[in-house]
Amino acid sequence: MEFQYFLPVNLVFGRGKSELIGEKAAELGKHALIVTGGKSTKASGLLAKTEELLRSKGVAYSIFDKVTPNPLISTVYEGADIAKEAGCDFVIALGGGSSLDAAKGIAFQAVNGGDISEYIYGKKTSNKALPVLAVPTTCGTGSEGNGFAVMTNPDNLDKKSLRCSGIVPACSIIDPLLMKTMPKATLASVGFDALCHNMDGYISSISQPLTDIMALEGARLAAGSILRLYENSEDLEGWDDLCMASTLGGMAINTAGVTALHGMEHPVSGLKDVVHGKGLAALAPFIYEASITGAPKKFAKLSVLLGGKDETDFTARIRELIQKLHLTETLGDMGVEETDLDWLTDNCMKVSAPSIANHPVVFKPEDIKRIYRSAL
Repeated sequence: MEFQYFLPVNLVFGRGKSELIGEKAAELGKHALIVTGGKSTKASGLLAKTEELLRSKGVAYSIFDKVTPNPLISTVYEGADIAKEAGCDFVIALGGGSSLDAAKGIAFQAVNGGDISEYIYGKKTSNKALPVLAVPTTCGTGSEGNGFAVMTNPDNLDKKSLRCSGIVPACSIIDPLLMKTMPKATLASVGFDALCHNMDGYISSISQPLTDIMALEGARLAAGSILRLYENSEDLEGWDDLCMASTLGGMAINTAGVTALHGMEHPVSGLKDVVHGKGLAALAPFIYEASITGAPKKFAKLSVLLGGKDETDFTARIRELIQKLHLTETLGDMGVEETDLDWLTDNCMKVSAPSIANHPVVFKPEDIKRIYRSAL
């Protein structure tokens, strides 16, 4: 047994821990750039609460509230310019996965400058970034627990992640109570994403003992809590479990990577700006159906966690979960047409080649196109 594992992540986990935002911020710097979206953190009162907590600790702040779902590289550039102009020495990410990813990108861009795509595609490397304090309000992406920042290039619609240890949050405050304001549809989408991150990390061909332990436990927690929360948002233990599942999934894929499911979804949400979890649900049954033979023992374990018996009914259990969460939109419902399939296939091989290579069955371009067509 040989492996290497490195992830410098500092997690502050528990109900009510968002009260520590000011204290943890004061440990990181003197002037924060708060990165958030335009609505949810204002409507929930979290943004105002954060401002109050920062003031109580004497931490200055500027606000950048222009993050949208599937954040754009152009948004990252705009936020980085504001951070530099204001003299911010750290970043606070406040919101869902898009806010966290954008904040991490901004923290990186503010230090490194230039064309961030060169770092995304590995033409240049850097592990320097402003410190990030992450405060997630959704439990899906796991961005609070890894060095990934997914963003879309508006010029060519490439959706791909910046990856480096410099953007692992210096501190992540994971407060399950912050999740309770999520609408049901959002919960279904992000919860399914959390489950898929763990499953991706587990079946990846570059997984290792520590990531397997995290991913299996994350999958167990996600599988056991998503439907409970979908039916009863007051289930506090369920929120604890799903938040832990999300974070474990983020940590697992930091090392094990994602596989074909995420690799094939990113072109879809890059092209059509769809909700990531919905795109995953549209593709998952068809991708997994073509993948069981590559890792039957692992799919058998995952099936049991979903209430099945072995690898032969794994796909059926996934379909059943998707139905119960009402994540039943097809790619066609999301605006994908037959004429888009060549672009999606080519873009998948361009932006997601490592994810395709990590999959237990390595799909060829014709396989990818066939699966996209099946999901229409």
